[in-house]
Formats: sequence, structure tokens, C-alpha cells
Amino acid sequence: MGFLDILQSIIGPAIFFSAPLILTAIGGVFSERSGVVNIGLEGLMVMGAFVGIVFNLTFIGTFGSWTPWISIFVAMIISAIFAIIHAIASVTFRADQVVSGVAINFLALGLGLFLTKQWYGKGQTDMVDRPFYTTDVPFLSDIPVIGELFFSGMYLTSYLAIAVAILGWYVLYKTPFGLRLRSVGEHPMAADTNGINVTKMRYIAVMISGAMAGLGGSVFALTIALNFSHSTIVGQGFMSLAAVIFGKWHPLGAMGAALFFGFAQSLSIISSGVPLLQDVPQVFLLIAPYVLTILALAGVIGRAEAPKAIGTPYIKGSR
Repeated sequence: MGFLDILQSIIGPAIFFSAPLILTAIGGVFSERSGVVNIGLEGLMVMGAFVGIVFNLTFIGTFGSWTPWISIFVAMIISAIFAIIHAIASVTFRADQVVSGVAINFLALGLGLFLTKQWYGKGQTDMVDRPFYTTDVPFLSDIPVIGELFFSGMYLTSYLAIAVAILGWYVLYKTPFGLRLRSVGEHPMAADTNGINVTKMRYIAVMISGAMAGLGGSVFALTIALNFSHSTIVGQGFMSLAAVIFGKWHPLGAMGAALFFGFAQSLSIISSGVPLLQDVPQVFLLIAPYVLTILALAGVIGRAEAPKAIGTPYIKGSR
């Protein structure tokens, strides 16, 4: 196997596994930039995966080839609404944001499994007949070397994730909305004094994080898992949260970290085609993403500067 063949076997799966993490991490950046810790990214991904799969199975006969795209859009909407629970608890009632996020994780998984049992009579849904498929990008896939590596046999959702990361950077750093959102995460009192509604901005940020996590969960379910069960989302939300921290709460940094974690997730798939990994026991490759996540966080904690008001409830008129 030539060097280019090895690269092709690594890059495709790495980006493929990274896409759900990138989408969810961008949502986490928005939430935490506004000052709200969102440990509930895992649960919001679970909700997105559940809604995406159920909608796909239910409406495949209605929407045909558009079903997976409409499924991820519906998953975004439902997860954004579901995230309001976290916003109400942590912003309005000023509950502990970590506890609220953990509750979201338990609630989403429990609700998803309960409804799955009620609707399908078993612990998992059926396999979807219309998931996302790999495709070659017209014209770009014909470019020598680069076309084969980045534009052949790829999922369109991978490009969507990268586009969302770039859009997230633009919104946060190049628009008035992004400036307002970052200001309520750095100094909410100063923002309030300047007429910015801190509560409203934090609600919007948490809902954006819910939408992005729902999109990430549904993309994962419709490209990798292809059904919903208790083991569809197993730690990807926490990896995304780690990508937020590892990327220093910056959309492009989070995307880079998510690509790294996505590569770690793909190791167990690509190992047979990479000479250096062929003799590594499969169990080590399966735990690699989680070990690398811990090591990455251990190396960045204390060095990355979080938004100053993160995790701090804002009480209007307090000092």
C-alpha cells in the first residue's frame, strides 16, 4: 500500500468521525462564551440522535431522498427546544449549571429509551433505510492527489461541519450579535449596563448549543450508528466538551480539537490499513479516544483562559 493510499484511508474516516464532534463543539462554544457551562451536550446529542432516527424511519415514504436532511433539521429544532430546560434551570432559576447539565444527560437518555420501548417494543429502533451516503464532489474530486484525499468518497455532512465551524467563528467575532454574546460571558454587569439583555443572550446561546448538539447527534446516528439505542451516543458529547476546552473556547480551535478526537475515534476502523497499527490490540484502539481526551485536557487545564463569567449566574443589580 502506497503512502497516498494510507493517507486516504486515514483522512476520510478521521473527518467522517469528526463531523458530529465539530458540530456539537461549536454549540458548546456558543453556550460557554455566554457564560453558561453546558455539561448536557451528551444528552442533547442523544436527543438529536433519537429524533433524527425516528423521523427518518417514520417519514422515509413521504420525503424520499430528502429524508436524512430533513431529519437532521428536525433534530436541530427539537434539541434546541429541549435545551431550554437547561436554560431555565441555570439562567432563570440560577441552579448549579453542572448539575443541570448532568440532569439533561440522564433525562434525554431515559426519555429516548422509554419512547423507543413504547414505539418499537424493544430496546432499540430499526435500522434506517435512508442514511447519508458517501459521494464524490463534482470537479473537485478530479484534482490530482488533493481530490482523492479530500473530495472522493466523503460525506456531505463532513463539509457541513467545517462550514458551520467557519460560520460560528464569523458570527462570534465579526458580528454585533457575537460581540454581545461574548460580552455577557466576560462581564455580564457591564453588558447589562450597556443595554444588553443578559438573560436573553444566554437563552439564545444555550438554544444554539442545543441545536448544534442535536445536529451533531443526528449526523452521528445517520452516518455511523444507523439506529438508536442506549449505546448510540457513548461519550461523544463529552469529547465535544473537551474539544471546546482544548480549543480554548474558539470555534476554529474547537474544530481542530474535534478533528484530533475524530482521528482518535477512527483508529479502530483504519488500523487494518495502516502498517504501524496492524499489530496493536483492538481494545487499545477502542479506548484511545477517551485516553487522548483525558491527556489533552490534563495538558490544557490551567493554560487556557475561559470566559471570566463562565458558570456564574447573573443577578441583575448585583455586584
